[in-house]
Amino acid sequence: MTEFDRSDMTASSKRRLAADPLNRTGDDARFFKGWLKRPFVTGAVSPSSRALGRAMSRFVPDGVVEAGDVVLELGPGTGVVTQTLIDRGVAEENLVLVEYSAEFCALLKARFPRATILEGDAYAPLEPGALGGRRLGTIVSSLPLFTKPDAMRETLIGGALDTLPPGHPFIQFSYALTLPVKPERLGAQVELSPWVKLNLPPARVIVYRRTAP
Repeated sequence: MTEFDRSDMTASSKRRLAADPLNRTGDDARFFKGWLKRPFVTGAVSPSSRALGRAMSRFVPDGVVEAGDVVLELGPGTGVVTQTLIDRGVAEENLVLVEYSAEFCALLKARFPRATILEGDAYAPLEPGALGGRRLGTIVSSLPLFTKPDAMRETLIGGALDTLPPGHPFIQFSYALTLPVKPERLGAQVELSPWVKLNLPPARVIVYRRTAP
């Protein structure tokens, strides 16, 4: 996993991003293109809605925002949830975004230049120093967990909770009726949001936490 480098982008792509990085009119097409290329990586045919992003961002603790702790976002895509985290009060420079798609990394770098963008596999451990020596406060995930085997899901969420302070959340959304991992397998507690019906398809937020022993 490495910090994103824009050197492999075409000149025309660079010009478009530099001219209007906040223009989201092509995001649906980009997302659908990514899904066609890598359906088990992208997981959805369109970006999450702002309503779902706001529902996820509400679970970021006030203390994390006030302390300036790092918020790690896994699978940010085109940055819809990222923007709602900033609207929630998370400083852009306290965001670390891990994204597999080079094209999405380019969009994220243009839209959130003060955030740390890491191109790579969100299921892989972070490299030492990726957080710049800062405390990790919250993990927000838009990964398509149900495209992965049970063991990979359990390893991802369990490992994430291992890195978080007690009580701090791992925030995930899902379209499914079942949980991606049963909390008792992680020694964790789970909290569910109401269904966000403004998202298509409707989704809900799943929050895993471990309390102090």
